[in-house]
Amino acid sequence: MHPLICTRCGEWNETPDTSAGASVLRCVACGLTRPFARLPLYCVSGPSGTGKSTIAGLLLERLRDRFVVLEQDLLWVGGLRDPAGHHRLFRSTWLRTAAMVQQNGRPVVLCGTVVPPELEPLPERALFSDIHYLALTCDPDVLAERLRARPAWREWDEERIAETLDYAAWVAGEGPRLDPPLTLVDTTGTGPERTAETVVRWVEDLHARSGAAA
Repeated sequence: MHPLICTRCGEWNETPDTSAGASVLRCVACGLTRPFARLPLYCVSGPSGTGKSTIAGLLLERLRDRFVVLEQDLLWVGGLRDPAGHHRLFRSTWLRTAAMVQQNGRPVVLCGTVVPPELEPLPERALFSDIHYLALTCDPDVLAERLRARPAWREWDEERIAETLDYAAWVAGEGPRLDPPLTLVDTTGTGPERTAETVVRWVEDLHARSGAAA
């Protein structure tokens, strides 16, 4: 079942080999081929405070009959917090998890802060036909107030807020120029319901065009 471990010889395939077909994995050691559904992955991203967690439950309500909606922070624990390689261990673990979930026939909508340079270079990227990225954004003054209003246990001091505002400015400025680009959705004056509707349309439209819906 593990997408990187051959079921016949047991070898670890660091980079999944999809050369035998779009829906097939091939072991580079023994040549065994096995069916493997490679579906699109939909990443709903954005800096902290822009509304990802707020709309995640709404996305689940609207998409649960066709997609699997997951919250990335569920695995933000222990050794997976290792910052090496842009948190490569954390990112790779999520790609493998999402790849296994999609073997049940439903693509994954992954909610959590991530940008293309953190996923696209990873070997596990080959387990998906495409990865699409949407980022929620927000006016910096509003974003700062949202973060200051968070409970004390979340430890949002002014230094951390300033770092997040810098990151948010980078996302807004550079996101559309990344490869693949980030689709930006401004949540400054938009309620959760409307934001969720926008994201649902984005997922549904892309999935219909991908051909995977059939």
